[in-house]
Amino acid sequence: MTARMYPADPSFESKAEELFANTLREQLPDDAVMICNQRFTDRGADREADVIVAWPGHGVAVLEVKGGSVSLRDGRWWQTGGRSKAIHPVEQALKCKYALRDYLYAAPRWSRGNPRLVHLVALPTTTLPGGFVAPDAPRWALIDKTELSEAAGRIASALRQAENQPEPPTADDVELLVDCLVGTLIPQADLVAQLGEREAAVELLTRDQARLLDFLESHDRVEIRGGAGSGKTWLAVEKARRLTAEGKRVALLCYSRGLAEFLRRRVTTMLNPRHRPAYVGEFHELGIAWGAERGDDDNSPYWEQELPRQMVARASQLPDAELFDAVVIDEAQDFDQSWWPAVLAALRDPENGCLYVFSDEGQRVFMRQGQSPVPLESYDLVQNLRNTKQIGGTFSSLAKAQMKLLGGDGVPVQFVPCATDDALQVADDVAVGLLDVGWPSESVALLTTYRRHPVQVERQAAGQDAYWASYWDDEDLFYGHVLGFKGLERPAVVLAINGFRDEARAREMLYVGLSRARDLLVVCGDLELIRRVGGDAVAHRLGIQR
Repeated sequence: MTARMYPADPSFESKAEELFANTLREQLPDDAVMICNQRFTDRGADREADVIVAWPGHGVAVLEVKGGSVSLRDGRWWQTGGRSKAIHPVEQALKCKYALRDYLYAAPRWSRGNPRLVHLVALPTTTLPGGFVAPDAPRWALIDKTELSEAAGRIASALRQAENQPEPPTADDVELLVDCLVGTLIPQADLVAQLGEREAAVELLTRDQARLLDFLESHDRVEIRGGAGSGKTWLAVEKARRLTAEGKRVALLCYSRGLAEFLRRRVTTMLNPRHRPAYVGEFHELGIAWGAERGDDDNSPYWEQELPRQMVARASQLPDAELFDAVVIDEAQDFDQSWWPAVLAALRDPENGCLYVFSDEGQRVFMRQGQSPVPLESYDLVQNLRNTKQIGGTFSSLAKAQMKLLGGDGVPVQFVPCATDDALQVADDVAVGLLDVGWPSESVALLTTYRRHPVQVERQAAGQDAYWASYWDDEDLFYGHVLGFKGLERPAVVLAINGFRDEARAREMLYVGLSRARDLLVVCGDLELIRRVGGDAVAHRLGIQR
């Protein structure tokens, strides 16, 4: 039982304020919301509410928190903490209450009238004397040190006894209030600017990972493992660039078409053409480039077994100039054991040639169990750089290792409960809603976990090249399946949990789906299905978003 808090990791002016906020949060139920350090600015003044509690079925409380020793002398409030100074806690709480009321009244999206509102003062390090009375602060409006353990109850009581007040807010009222104060529905120009700022911050964090490549510069056979959002793809491209700049002939490989196209486009942005690897793309397409026949897309045995065998044979017949000094593989957990002989055969020196592998066992969503047949030095990435802390926290329990979330604060993950059969339609409505409120279409993706969206089916009917070109199209949002979206990302992802073809791989697919969003994640589906495949931790984190 823990309330949501905004921001997720607030900065407090004093330890007493932090103590009060954390203690209160633990007492409040999951559907309550705490907003800390909320600033209100108008032409007259700037005000900051220490804590706002929005509680479905109860109301909204605005609290001023004062640490140190607080007393009332000669009609004035005093605070002693090193030195004594006059303070105005009740007046501050009252003015912030009215500032909140006035803000909601003027907010275009707020249509619920005045909420049930009270103001209180919290004194977490002061014990008030028995029989304390003050003309501007009835005893019910004060929470002192002795009442810290029952702070939520005191707030509920104050809201319950508030006279001449509207009905308590519903859960939907509270969600709308939160959206009005800290939500994502901001003007498009501001939203685009914020997305650009976040993208730049993630890029800078990811570049810091290059220090690992500096450390490994003299190492030729390496596996770098890391969870979703750890910067593996960036490192794979950078390693391929560095090796090429050294004069080596390099192949940058992956399995999926979408990631291959992303890698090709990323490589073309390299300013120096001489730093671009000789081959960038899918593993199987390398075999086609060597002259192997292109099999039927539905002939799985050909692609899984026959083509890799042909690649080994053809590599032995290629001139040395067409082989590679180094091979770099992104999302290597997708590679089957039968593909590795072809990978090694692509090297001019299979015994000693450079091999860099980037992988995440948590994203092993295909029924393949491949491992490099040659020894590789292993290094782990332990930081998530891409996702906001709210998104990273949602899927952190699914990762193979605990990761430190460095992606910064963001908006809460949104969960829209619905039946599994309805998840696609619900997700459709949510995605359209994001576009309606200003999200750029090229920043949004709708992903499914089972049946594909009809738009995806239609686009893929025109061919895979045309379909994946739509990923970079700014005319419409992107429709995809989590299997094909591995290694890719979008600022905003709407994830439709519309079932799983194979629940033996459902946990890994859920992990991939939850981790594709950088800034905003909306999950649509049945919470009990999510609990069954992802565990209690994921279900709990999503459930408290309702």
